[in-house]
Amino acid sequence: MIKSKYIITSILCLCFCFKIAAQTPQPITLASVLELSAANDLTIKAYQLHQELALAKVVKSKEWWLPEISVGVQTHQLWGAAMNGNGNFFIDVSRNNLWAGLGLDANWNFAEGIYTKKAAELKAQATQYDTKAARNQAILTNIETYYDFVTAQLSYQAYQQLVEQADTIVRQIERQVRAGLRYQSEALLSKSNLNHLKVQMLHAKADYGKQSANLVGLLNLDPKTKLVCVDTVIAPLELINVLTSDFNAVYEKRPELKSLELSAQAMETEQLILTKGLLFPELQLNTYGAYFGSLNGDITPMVATTDIRQLYPTTNLNLSLMWKIPLGQLVHGGDLEIAKVEMLLQKNEVEQVKANINKEILAAQSALMIAKEQMDIASEGSQLAQMALEQSIQRQALGTIRPFEILQSQEIFIKSQLDYLNAVSAFNKSQYQLFVGKGNAL
Repeated sequence: MIKSKYIITSILCLCFCFKIAAQTPQPITLASVLELSAANDLTIKAYQLHQELALAKVVKSKEWWLPEISVGVQTHQLWGAAMNGNGNFFIDVSRNNLWAGLGLDANWNFAEGIYTKKAAELKAQATQYDTKAARNQAILTNIETYYDFVTAQLSYQAYQQLVEQADTIVRQIERQVRAGLRYQSEALLSKSNLNHLKVQMLHAKADYGKQSANLVGLLNLDPKTKLVCVDTVIAPLELINVLTSDFNAVYEKRPELKSLELSAQAMETEQLILTKGLLFPELQLNTYGAYFGSLNGDITPMVATTDIRQLYPTTNLNLSLMWKIPLGQLVHGGDLEIAKVEMLLQKNEVEQVKANINKEILAAQSALMIAKEQMDIASEGSQLAQMALEQSIQRQALGTIRPFEILQSQEIFIKSQLDYLNAVSAFNKSQYQLFVGKGNAL
């Protein structure tokens, strides 16, 4: 019985330890977000795999000139009737053939081999730029989520601090009520305000948990991970100059446009199969050699002899050099028309991407300037509200302030704190958006 209790107690202790370990907060910073994004982000990994697939297709395109070689043993048996080479018919014929040798079968389409290989190489280069673009966008999303997470955590901590202050004030007012210095209604009002702040703190805590879950998902971390930012404040960043005058220079740096440019070159290369490719012939070669046996077999009348000849050398060669003339293409040109429309669609996509780049940059510039102005105003307002709240708390200890005044001070203080946090977060996110928008790599 004692041994069973010991085992149960040990199991409970281990479960408790595992639970504590699973709930151990993991510290995170902006630097670790950037590092984990490059290592764990599933979107980035997917594009990297697409890049590897494109490179594998390049390797495959190099195989076009290599023939297929066959080697082995083959047997062929036939019983019945057959016509001999001189026109005579034989019945009760036994065809017996055993073949062993080496064969080669090749088909060289020079146009497709040359231009398809070049197009595959261009597509592989395009996927590299696609990976860069996807990487930038994925990391940018993670950075924005990180700042939302930090803002939520600091907001929750600000409410915690305010709840502690409000609780202290409630106890002070209750002592003053017992001493006959204040009315009971003032104590009730203070308690009501404390409960209100606790509700707001729980709202902030819920947002904190939501943003933590978002960041854990984006970084592909263990779902049991609980993130805690080690930064106690959000500092405004200065990554890039706001003003942008030369959009053409930006276009040269954006990987999306580089990818589309290379894709267009690949399409033009593939179109050469329909034009210049017609000048190239197609070479076919089929040959085999064997020490003994014939693929055609021996025909021996069973009634004539039982000696089946099957062991003698055999060689075969088939060679053709042909120019194929697609009359349908020459008369109607359907494939060329399709290719022409596809090129127009590609050019249209380039213009759409340029328009989106313009929108991204202009929106980021506008958001950045507004956030900077908000940040300056909120910073001053936060400092004033903090000074006002400190003075109100001091007056409360002396009993020289009315309850609604300190409640108002607390409300203004928390609002000004949140205004500053949101302004700095928006400023930093706009900095990164503009940084990526101008073609810089994260």
